[in-house]
Amino acid sequence: MKHRFLIAMMFLFSFLVYSQTTIDRIVAVVDKEIITESEVQERINFVAMQNRVDPNTPGLRKQILDGLIAEKLILAQALIDSIVVSDDEVNRSLDIMVDNLIRQAGSQERVEQYYGMSINRIKREYRDERRKQMLVERVRQMREAAIQVTRREVEEFYESYRDSLPRVPEQYDISLIFVAPKPDTTLELQLRTKLQAILDSIRAGGDFAEFARRYSQDGTASSGGDLGWAKRGDYVRDFEEAVYRLREGEISNIIKTQFGFHIVQLIERRGESVHARHILLKLEKTPASDSTAVAKLQELRARALHGEAFADLARQYSEDEDTKMLGGHLGLVTLDQLEQQEVIQAIKDLKEGEISEPHRVRAGTSYGYQIILVKKRIPEHAMNLRDDYRRVEQLALYVKKNKVFQEWVEELKKSIFWELRS
Repeated sequence: MKHRFLIAMMFLFSFLVYSQTTIDRIVAVVDKEIITESEVQERINFVAMQNRVDPNTPGLRKQILDGLIAEKLILAQALIDSIVVSDDEVNRSLDIMVDNLIRQAGSQERVEQYYGMSINRIKREYRDERRKQMLVERVRQMREAAIQVTRREVEEFYESYRDSLPRVPEQYDISLIFVAPKPDTTLELQLRTKLQAILDSIRAGGDFAEFARRYSQDGTASSGGDLGWAKRGDYVRDFEEAVYRLREGEISNIIKTQFGFHIVQLIERRGESVHARHILLKLEKTPASDSTAVAKLQELRARALHGEAFADLARQYSEDEDTKMLGGHLGLVTLDQLEQQEVIQAIKDLKEGEISEPHRVRAGTSYGYQIILVKKRIPEHAMNLRDDYRRVEQLALYVKKNKVFQEWVEELKKSIFWELRS
């Protein structure tokens, strides 16, 4: 998963670079959309890297071009059918994308350095392309929602493809308890006091940009805290609410977000677009914070090993909102589905019923500690209908949907203008 995500990062990077610098040959036209040579080459490189094949593989270029034409045909049909994707949906999708980039890179600053632009600019540059992608995804989902496979179809698919189906890797049925280190309250007070002094100095006539350059711990410090232009959805909620309450030139009170403590000044506003700058003091966790979290997990592990139900402890103490109410149950996973080496190392040698020692894990843009219970281990095996029916069913459904999709694309080619350019 980590490898695939890094490839996705590279694909986005190539889109952003080409969208700014390249004017090249048009190879196809579909309705009002064009497909350029660079767009085809980007997709070829992406697919080749993802599947570890030679980009010059015979037939690959035609396959990629056909796929791009199909996407443009669906986009044209979405416009004909008045399918829409709201600004809020696009913003949420971009937020998720950027959060994933930050988690993978380790920090916002590293992402901005990698792409050579601010997070806000990345969102702006990719917004239109992401909207088109979401329109295509929505039309496909609407058309494919009713497609199902019967048990007979699954069995026939299995008999036809059983010798070429991938083996099922070893699976772990796991539950977890997650605890996040808490910042020291004394440190919070010190940061608030320091930022309040900065705020008082600015309000007494100090230069906001100069104070940002001297004190801000954000990547925008060198530019005086300038965040550039942004729209609703570009910022985390608490920060955004504060910015949109300000009048031009006004400076906020202290704002607390997941990144730390901020003060922000609204420079200019045009409709729903805002141009602001800020000063950030990061709220760092101390070694004592980590020690307290680890000690708590060691205590919970000991209680579970002495007979208390792991699920009950997870419901009461875990801070992982996705699994807490399920008693910490994450379900069946394979090692290649786990992005973090710390988690893999923690569970790969555990026997059924054993609980890992506390180990550090990433959590969004931050981190925490967790313990994992291995409830069951299922050895690697050849895919079969008895043990892996759902897997076979999903593969059969995928093949059926793809067949229906290809038939639909051929129908679209009869009603929507398209042509190849030599």
